[in-house]
Parts: sequence; structure tokens; C-alpha cells
Amino acid sequence: MSIMRKTSANIRTAAKEASHERIVQAAARAIRRSGYDGTGVADIMKEAGLTHGAFYAHFPSREAMLAEAADRAGAESNAFAANVIASVPPEQALQALMQVYLSKEHMAAIETGCPVSALGSEMPRQSPEVRRAATRRIKEMIDLVARQSPDWGQPGAHERALVSVATMVGTLMLARAVDDPALSDALCSAALKRLAPSGA
Repeated sequence: MSIMRKTSANIRTAAKEASHERIVQAAARAIRRSGYDGTGVADIMKEAGLTHGAFYAHFPSREAMLAEAADRAGAESNAFAANVIASVPPEQALQALMQVYLSKEHMAAIETGCPVSALGSEMPRQSPEVRRAATRRIKEMIDLVARQSPDWGQPGAHERALVSVATMVGTLMLARAVDDPALSDALCSAALKRLAPSGA
């Protein structure tokens, strides 16, 4: 009997974990698509295939869900960047990453792309837990870029990574913001041209 109870508890735990995962996945896409303020609990639960009432079995608050969504979105973005870097020779890694980041494909993929460029202007108004999660992933992104520098470990490498990440994120935000495709392309091309020498 105790084995049956244990098995039943394990099944319930696994089901709850799977439901939690669906909620976080849906929320990570939604914040990038609709912004933090445009992401409601009811819509996320519906997208995850769960009832609104089940939300508090998974999170103590909407802010807790948003923080986990921000963390997940940042983790996905950084994992994608790491895969780009791993797919090319080390001396080409930084340039390859910048080209992918500022590509038309990434610009169009706001729902699955970099959350910093999708949500940057909203972050200062979020709760401390959301900002903390986002900040941790931004630091990871900066470190990932810094490690591609030939002189990684030197003070200049970190500073160049700060400038590179700020330029990449800012450029993508502007390129998405304008309604002029030629200007959008020019912004990305100019940024790549300016960043290329340090990454070449």
C-alpha cells in the first residue's frame, strides 16, 4: 500500500512539474511578444492548457511567474548564443554571434529572441525579483561575449564586451522600432561594421 501511495505521489509531482514547465515556457514567450505589462495570468494559463485557478499552486504571485519567465527567456537566449559560438572556429565566434544577433531572422523572432532587446525599456519599472533575474542573465551574456576576446581576462576585454552588448541590444531595439526597412538595415550594418574590428 505504501508503495502505491509513493508511486501516486511521484506521478502527481511529475504532473505538477510538467504543468509548471508549460506555464514558464508560455510566459517566457509571452513577455517577449507582449511585454511584461501585456502578460496576464489568465492568458498564460490558457496558453499552457491549464485553468486560471491552478496558477497559485505554481507561483505565489504574478511577479514570481514573470521573474521565472525572465530567467527562462534569458537562459534560452544565452544558450542560443553559446551554440552559435560553438558552431564556428574560435577566431570567428564573436563576429558570427553579432551577425546572427543583428540578422533579419532575429529581428523578426521577437517572441523567441533576446529578451533584453524585446523588454529593455520596460525593465526599470519591474519588481526587484524580475529585475534581478534579468540582470543575472545580462551579466551572463556580457561574460559570454567577453570570453570570445583574444585577450579575455584582461581589463579591456570586459569593457569591450560591455560596449559590444550595449551596441548589439540598442541597435536591435532601434532597428525593430523604426518603420523604415532601409533605416533598419542601415542601423544593423553600421553596428556590425563598427564592432567587426574588435571581433575579427
